[in-house]
Amino acid sequence: MGIYVIKPGVLTTIQDMGRFGYQKFGVVAGGAMDTLAYRVANILVGNEEAEASLEITVVGPTLYFEHAALIAICGAAFKPMIDGEELPLWRPVWIEAGQTLHMGSAKQGMRAYIAVAGGFKLPKPMNSYSTYLRAQIGGLEGRMLKADDVLQIRPPNERSTKIIDKLKRENKKGDSFASVSWKVSDELLPRYALQPVLRVLPGSQFEFFRPESLQSLFQEPFVVEPQSDRMGYRLKGAALQLKEARELLSEPVVMGTVQVPSDGNPIVLMADRQTTGGYPKIAQVISVDLPLLAQAQIGNPIRFELIDIKEAQRLKMIMDLSLLQLQLTIKMYSL
Repeated sequence: MGIYVIKPGVLTTIQDMGRFGYQKFGVVAGGAMDTLAYRVANILVGNEEAEASLEITVVGPTLYFEHAALIAICGAAFKPMIDGEELPLWRPVWIEAGQTLHMGSAKQGMRAYIAVAGGFKLPKPMNSYSTYLRAQIGGLEGRMLKADDVLQIRPPNERSTKIIDKLKRENKKGDSFASVSWKVSDELLPRYALQPVLRVLPGSQFEFFRPESLQSLFQEPFVVEPQSDRMGYRLKGAALQLKEARELLSEPVVMGTVQVPSDGNPIVLMADRQTTGGYPKIAQVISVDLPLLAQAQIGNPIRFELIDIKEAQRLKMIMDLSLLQLQLTIKMYSL
């Protein structure tokens, strides 16, 4: 018994923080696209941050809970429903056995994450649960979910059990679901937007580009192209040109690296990026803003803003402190 998949949604996979330590063998890191929403969802249900969760894209699944479970849904503005009532996002929610969760479609953004207390009972190839579809590894048989799948759940840990007990005490019998009255702090909630502004650092070949191209990068919008996927976001806008043609050696790349191929249209590398890249790198999206890009919709414009490394580190520290505060909140709530 576990969670029975009635409808799988457009693209629903198992993801975690990624498959690290194997890139030297050509194995991509993968993992959750919006790592902040993913991490918060796990914290809210008492899991370790790197526990396996469901990543849903654009249109979510319909799931039947064969036994009761504590879940949290974080990320894009979906409208999850149980028994005609809308579930709150960014909060722990207790669902009874026999209930059906309808995720619907995203009203804004692209992806949401469903964490379940205890996590999913699955193999962990190369020390990661993450699904990498191209290689068919990780997750549930290396593929997206399909109708009639059953996701087995491991028993909740001690912290999750305490959260569940307190939720049951605080909520009335007969309610469709039980949830906490508090919510994640505004400081931690990501600044999702239809036209996000992504803060970047200069890339390793920043100085190779023409001054007018650098000006265009920070003054003009770029539209997310339909060819975008978990490997990279292809952008269309002003053509970014080098001062002169150069032959570059391939070098390691990370999530958020902004590469510029010969046509001048930038590509921002994402979770399923290749391990190395030979295109010139004009910029690097800071880690705090990667969730904003992960939620950018096809056809929507994005903009870039240049900042320095000290500001990027300050923003990262604020996010880390907010996550720590949430962990402490959950710990205090479960006492």
